[in-house]
Amino acid sequence: MSFKHISVAEVRNRLDSGELVIADIRDAGSFASGHIPGAENLSNANLAQFMQDKEFDDAIVVVCYHGISSQGAANYLSEQGFENVFSMDGGFTQWASECADCVER
Repeated sequence: MSFKHISVAEVRNRLDSGELVIADIRDAGSFASGHIPGAENLSNANLAQFMQDKEFDDAIVVVCYHGISSQGAANYLSEQGFENVFSMDGGFTQWASECADCVER
């Protein structure tokens, strides 16, 4: 199984339903400056705990700066057995551009 791509618009549409886990892999400072509401800042330090806390069928959206690094992280989660993993195209940069009213600080 491998990860899928998801658009900013689709994440925003599905976010209100509470059915998505947002895993933001940007550095802690960037995350603190702004992130998708409800996102978890995922790093090497908390990766094991994150994977332990999630169900293999949870819908997990990995977010990075521009949608490139998130693909590797999404692939890794898929390789660990997670079945419903997405990489958000355009990353947080595109989210902030398209959804400026929906940035949590």
